[in-house]
This record gives sequence, C-alpha cells and structure tokens, in this order.
Amino acid sequence: MKFFAKSPALAPLSLRNPVHFLALGFGSGLAKIAPGTFGTAAAIPVVVLMSLLPSLGYFVVTLLSCVAGIYICSKTSRDLGVHDHKAIVWDEVAGYMITMFAAPISWQWLLAGFVLFRFFDIIKPWPIRWLDRNVDGGFGVMADDILAGVFSFVCMQAAMLYFHL
Repeated sequence: MKFFAKSPALAPLSLRNPVHFLALGFGSGLAKIAPGTFGTAAAIPVVVLMSLLPSLGYFVVTLLSCVAGIYICSKTSRDLGVHDHKAIVWDEVAGYMITMFAAPISWQWLLAGFVLFRFFDIIKPWPIRWLDRNVDGGFGVMADDILAGVFSFVCMQAAMLYFHL
C-alpha cells in the first residue's frame, strides 16, 4: 500500500505548478489517509520558521497566506472540478499558522496547537460547521479552517495565561 494517493481524480494537478504545490500543502495533501492531518503537520516547520519573525511579520505572512489561500484553493478546486477536495490542505496550513500566533515554540506547544486545531477542524462546532456547509468557492474552503484556527488560538492564549507565559 502506497502512502500517497495516485488517483485519476488528481490527474489535473501537478506539484510543479506553484498554486497546486501550495494547495496540496507541499504534497502532504496527497496522503491516502488523513490528508488534513498531514497538511497540518506540514505547517509545523513553516510555523517554526515564521516564529523567527517579529509578531507583525508573522501576522502579515499569516494574513497573506489566508488571503492568497482563497485564490489557491479556488483555482485548485476548479482545476479538479471538485469543491474542497480532501487533497487541498492549504486551509489547514493557514489555520495552524493562526493557531500558533504568539505562542511559544516548543514541542509541547506545537503539539498542543496541533491537537487543538485538528479537534476544531474535525469536530466543526457551530459556527465552523455552518461556514463549511454554506460558504462556497475558495473563501468557503478557507473560512472554516480560519475560524478553527481562531478558536484554537483563543484556547492557546488562555492556556498561556493559565501557565503564566
């Protein structure tokens, strides 16, 4: 059993295309199982590198990733002919960036953010579920994960307050 999906449905995509490369989370979205989880994992080194930036720089890169993600996810969805195909994981990358904003960078905090983000992204409490079901296009692909990232960010900040960080 191969780890990466080799599906005819993905034939219109190419990792050589920068838009597809990003939409597929640097290729992590091609995982046969749990592509969203692998997409979030692919965001960890990105977040670690972004932590070297001042807070404003991290915020700007995250904002640009979310805005560009609307185009990236929309274009890739159109190329596939499927709205929010499971291989499109740029929304998870951006959501994890939001989760980890202003958080300490240690394996414990990276793991906590990972678990929180995956929890909110999978469970989709209201209004995340409403966004997922009712908003179309690239904005719809991004919106629920952006909100899951915001929910996770709030939890991370609360934990930091609790632990006096």
